[in-house]
Order: sequence, then C-alpha cells, then structure tokens
Amino acid sequence: MNEQPPPPADAPAATLRSLLAFEDGNALRLLCAPATEDAVVRRIAVGLDDLTPGHEDTLVLAVGAAADAGTVREAARRGACAVVLGEADAAGAEPVAAARETGVALLVRAEGTDWAEAAALLRSALAYVSAGDADAADALRGPEAIPSLAALAARVAAYVKGSITIEDTQWRVLAHSATGPDADPLRRAVILGGRVPDWRVAELRRSGLLHALWTSRDVLHRPADGDTPERLVVAVRSGQEVLGSIWAAADGAALAPDAARSLRTAAGLAAPLLVRERLRESGTAHRREAALRGLLHGLGDRRTHAWSLGLSPDAPCAVVVAERDAGRRTDDRALDVLVLELAARRPGTGVLRDGDRLALLLTGDGAAADHEAAVLAVVRELDAVVSSLPDCAAVWLGVGPVVAPERATESHERAVLVVRALREREARAAAAGRPRPARCADAAGAGPALEVLRILDAVRPVWESGSGPVHDLIRADLADGGDLVRTLAAYLDCGGDVPAAARRLVVHPNTLRYRLGRVRERHGVDLDDPDIRLLLTLAARLTAP
Repeated sequence: MNEQPPPPADAPAATLRSLLAFEDGNALRLLCAPATEDAVVRRIAVGLDDLTPGHEDTLVLAVGAAADAGTVREAARRGACAVVLGEADAAGAEPVAAARETGVALLVRAEGTDWAEAAALLRSALAYVSAGDADAADALRGPEAIPSLAALAARVAAYVKGSITIEDTQWRVLAHSATGPDADPLRRAVILGGRVPDWRVAELRRSGLLHALWTSRDVLHRPADGDTPERLVVAVRSGQEVLGSIWAAADGAALAPDAARSLRTAAGLAAPLLVRERLRESGTAHRREAALRGLLHGLGDRRTHAWSLGLSPDAPCAVVVAERDAGRRTDDRALDVLVLELAARRPGTGVLRDGDRLALLLTGDGAAADHEAAVLAVVRELDAVVSSLPDCAAVWLGVGPVVAPERATESHERAVLVVRALREREARAAAAGRPRPARCADAAGAGPALEVLRILDAVRPVWESGSGPVHDLIRADLADGGDLVRTLAAYLDCGGDVPAAARRLVVHPNTLRYRLGRVRERHGVDLDDPDIRLLLTLAARLTAP
C-alpha cells in the first residue's frame, strides 16, 4: 500500500492536534505527545517501507513492524512526526520511552479498530484539514462560502430545478430543501421521519443502486416509477471515504438539463460540511474527558494529557472539587447551575463530572500567586450563586493548590480532602448546635482538619488489620446499631465533658454516664487510659456510622 500523496504546496498545514480533533477518540489513543507544541502532518504512510529519508512531517501507521523502541526510532530517523501502533502493542513502556527520546508522537489503535479504518479516518481528516474551502470555485458556490448543509441544499435545489435531500451513511436526513406542493409521498415520508425508511434502503440494496452509489464517483440516475419521480444521486466523499449522499428528485417537472453537473459540484462542496457535521456530533469531548480524567487521577502519561488539553507545561492551574449533598434530592440543579456559571465566567475550564462530584481544572497564564487569588475569587462567586438557589442541595467547594499541569493530580487530591474537611466541619457544627460554617475553602481555610484526615487515611489499614478489646467493642456495637460509638465520639469530641456531650446527643447526663459504664464493664475498656482514649478517638472517627 502506497503512502498518501502530499497536499498542494499552498494548502493549509494540518497538525496532529487538528487530525485528532477530526475523530471522536474511539479509534486512536494518544500515548505520548510530540516534543514540540504541535506537529505538522503533511502525509499519511502505511508501514515503514512507505517512509524514505527526506519525507518529513509524515504520520506512519506501523503496519507489519515490530512494536518496539527500534521501530519508533527508525520511523523518527526517516522523518515521521508521529507513529501509530496496533492495539496489542500498547503494553510495553519501551516504545513510549523511545518516543520521548526522539520527540515523535506515539498513538495506538483502539480495540476494535483495524488498520484500514484507522488509515481511512486519518486520510479523510488530512484531506479535510488541508483542503479547507479552497477547492470550490464553481458558480454554485456563489460569491460567499456556503455556511451550512441547509443553505447548500437550498442553493442546489435552485440549480437542479428539483428537491434536494442530503443524507449521511446511516440514512439520516441532515438537510433538505423546501418541500413543494408536488413533492412525492416518499420524499415527504423521508423528511418527516428524519431518515430513509428501512424498506426503502432494502429496496435500493436489492436493485444494486447502493453498491453502485458507494463504489462510483459519478452521478447515478434512477428513472421515474409510478408515483415516484426520477431521481439523481451522488456520493459525497473525502478522499476515499464516503461521508454521505445528495439526492435530487423531480418536483412536478423535469430536472434541469445540467442537473447532474450541478449535483457533482455540490458533492465537492458538501464534503467539508459533512465532516463538520460529524465533528459537531462527536467533537473532541471524549478525548478531552479522557485526558482530563488521566491528568486529575494520575493515569497514563501526564505530559501527554496536558498536551491533549492544550496546556503549556508551565501554565499555573488549580483544581476545584464541588460536591453535592447526595442526601438531599429536593432539587439537584446545583451542579448544573455551577457548570453554567463557570462557563460564563471562565470559558474553557475543564469539567469532569462523576455522580454528585465535579472536578474543575482552572488554568491561567500569569504568576501562580495571581492565579491563586483569581481562583479563590471565582469560587466565592460560584458559592454565592449556588447558595442562593432555593430548595437546592448543599454544595461544598474545595480548592487545591496552584501547580503545573503535570502535577494536577496533587491539586485534585488536596481539593477532595478540603471538601471532606468542610463536610465534617459542618456535621460537627450541626451536632454542637453551632452556626453553619463556610462551604468553600482552600487548604489554609480548612485548617488542621486536613492533616487529621491525612493521618486517618494513613492509619486506616493499621486499624482494619488490628485486634483487641477496643476493636471488639467497636465491631460489636456497630453490628448492634452503633449507639456506643456515637456516644464515645461525642464524649471524646467534648473533651470528656459529660453535660456537653449529653446535650449534643440530646440525652440525660445520667444516660450518658450509664453508657460509658457499659464500655468499661462489658468490654473491659478503661477510658482513663490515655492510649485507650487515643485509640477510641481514632476508631470513632474511622468507623462513625
């Protein structure tokens, strides 16, 4: 298989980022970003044999080559700017290390995508990005570019003197011209249903028209048949890839004599618009979400994720975690409103949603101190907006420290910790009858509670693997409802003040003393022992029901 011919010299330069934006992230996965901010791609080659020294700016599909560091280095030596490996080849670290060493980008085919599909996708993307709108100088275009498929359908209808429908390869109607009073029943059914009926597709398949349509570059003619008027149809292509088709139907009168020529020209004009329609449906949301998730959770190569998101290596960024009170289901608009407000105030913010939690990546272009102040200001504004919503669940906002993009995981982890501290602080304030504390803070605002949570997380495995009287007490009581655990937590939180703990539990002080006596008598746990009290404090915090 030969490499794709290079685009014209005056064609706009395609980049790796623009090619990846063409697809929805389900066919190709980026393992390692290029060393430069982006990589220019001028041709697609299949196999190393299609690469020769001097052919720079080539994206090569490593078909038939060993998936090792040697292949990556050889491709780079021959001028490749990016290498695509097979799906099964992605396990080893050596190719990634070689890509980093040579500066080329490294991609991998997703499971279920074969080499032919990957090649067709990349070639179609390269043809679209490189061609732009420069290849439409026909009168059908007119003095201005055609802005949409609907506008194209209307203009073509005027030239062919008939009705136009533009359909994708799934037989969905993407655009159509105005429907006149003489439109045939089939056309009306197709437009009203938004797609070609299955019975019609089966009929076209049996007649051989579908095969001819997908394999021919010419305009096909279907003669009138009973109530169905004559039709012309042409496939819309980008390179070798079929994107859809344009149908022209006679509407009460014969089609124009040069209708076939107009339809052929329309197919060329429709190609970038159909690609644009594909992009509108799939966009880059899947790829951006995967990159954002990898960056925040430390999955895969963080530098590559940052590159995929368009982040400069030294750009200051901070993660904000917003968490909704899952216990309140009166109105769950809070997170949706927050996202809308954020889009208005900070467009381009990375947003990752997992159930009742949002992770927001806020980036800047100035000094870290300035970005920290800006992030805190935005968070306070968001908190005010969400707090003003009636009947909405509580939302806690935790702000992580300002870091470089490759350290976004640290900011995310600290923001999650801040939210936990805010939630616990509010629960303790409510139990003690104190006013509700603030629901947004950074690490400084969360105070020593952050360190306490870190200690609790560190000792949890030790507690869970331990044994002894305190463990027996906690496990037995939790199995019985947890009254003693709640009692001990209140007693210890109040520093051993029985009346204060009783008020928090809404019980008589004598009831509290009786429960504490049971701890000593039934379980042999001495509350006067400072080590026991420390262990009980940790156990109560770790196992609070």
